[in-house]
Amino acid sequence: MISVLLVDDDVELTSMLAQYLQREGFAVQAVHDGESGVAEALTGRYAIAVFDVMMPRLSGMEALRRIRAASRLPVLMLTARGDNVDRIVGLDMGADDYMPKPCMPGELVARLRAILRRTAPAGDDALAAPKRLQAGALELMPGSRSALWQGRPLELTGNEFSLLEVLARQAGQLVSKQDISKRAFGRPLEPFDRRIDVHISSIRQKLGTRADGQPWIQGVRGLGYQLLVD
Repeated sequence: MISVLLVDDDVELTSMLAQYLQREGFAVQAVHDGESGVAEALTGRYAIAVFDVMMPRLSGMEALRRIRAASRLPVLMLTARGDNVDRIVGLDMGADDYMPKPCMPGELVARLRAILRRTAPAGDDALAAPKRLQAGALELMPGSRSALWQGRPLELTGNEFSLLEVLARQAGQLVSKQDISKRAFGRPLEPFDRRIDVHISSIRQKLGTRADGQPWIQGVRGLGYQLLVD
């Protein structure tokens, strides 16, 4: 099992990301300040670390500097959305990749696996992403974040892929909107937030309708959505 270190002072976000990573087969340890993060990162127990840039006591950038002085542990940085300065500085200091916050858990998993594949010893198959997720006529390839529908390429946005992956993993079951939001987008659903409904509407158009004229993604008002497979 691949060990991941999460370092972020946002306890709620870290908890949600940790749960998602664990479902994807990772072992996860979370700490919530930079100094503790550096100490954990240098124990040698982790295959990769994720550091938020903005943290109390010790910033993610300073944490990265200290890690790079002693270790080549792969590090992915979480930066404020649109903050190109943090991104450039982090990469120059030796970060292996970066993601803007808030981040989608599905994309985070894909980025982590991509970094691990680049840095893993040749022939290490344990770090490979699951090649395929099948749910009826839907095929998802989490490693490349690509999809097929009825054997043909299905064009999806990043948000749509993350949402559809959640439904595909529980195909035929009702998934609450709160669970969809946490697992696909890494944050709880807020009152009057319609983003899931908007994405579902777009995905439905791309999938078309069933033989009975109904959509492949069924909704139960006030509860959630389910992906039908037959």
